[in-house]
Amino acid sequence: MGKNNLVEILKEIGLSEHESAVYFTMVSLGPSPILKIARASGVKRTTIYSVIDSLKEKGLVRVELKGFKSLFVAESPEKLENILETRKNHFKKHLNDFLAIYNKGGGETLIKIYEGWEATREVYNGLLRDVQSGEDYLVIAGMKKAYELDKEFYDDLRDRRAKLPIKVRMLLSDPENEESKILIQFQKNFNVQAKPLPDDKRFSTNMVITPQRILIHQLVAPIMAIVIENKNVIKTHQELFELIWNSIPETSTDNPN
Repeated sequence: MGKNNLVEILKEIGLSEHESAVYFTMVSLGPSPILKIARASGVKRTTIYSVIDSLKEKGLVRVELKGFKSLFVAESPEKLENILETRKNHFKKHLNDFLAIYNKGGGETLIKIYEGWEATREVYNGLLRDVQSGEDYLVIAGMKKAYELDKEFYDDLRDRRAKLPIKVRMLLSDPENEESKILIQFQKNFNVQAKPLPDDKRFSTNMVITPQRILIHQLVAPIMAIVIENKNVIKTHQELFELIWNSIPETSTDNPN
């Protein structure tokens, strides 16, 4: 990777333009006098001292004495991780302050559209993060298309969900699929109740209903997630789910555990 790209990475981490140029130069030069660093970095001599002082405060530069000369040395780039961690912790301390003033749109109804699989994965992660202990997590899904999309993610999602003290119920539109069979047979292992939908019901979208929001996930291209946050709409979908759920007989399972 070229110099310009590496300097840009330093800026993304949080160093200023001058700090990035000077630190990159010092990493490249090794122990050096300040004038050599100024010339190599292109930072003016009148500015270089304040830049190096700033880098010293960040723990990225130290001074070594060689005879009567002061040499400036860049600390290992591994120290850059400390900067990222510090910024992350600082943000976490103030996250609630941002959430307190977060304007969700000003209205009762909020519909969000997320395009692409990466964005959709984050919606699934958000559902697990926000659902509270004892709450319902209702799913209408086709396992075959979901697992063709990303088996590793759905296995991980299932395992993380199983560890939560929530009430997971699933209506499966493809009960003959191998993943669906496993889920139905070993329901207790996955902290879930599952029922098969009639054989003639096949969907190109999956749906998750929680007290916080509804996720409609389109499984065919273009992959996208539609999220609805409206109490009345959520309540209606919960009631519809209950109607379907109660119309299907309980499924017998053979769970050795």
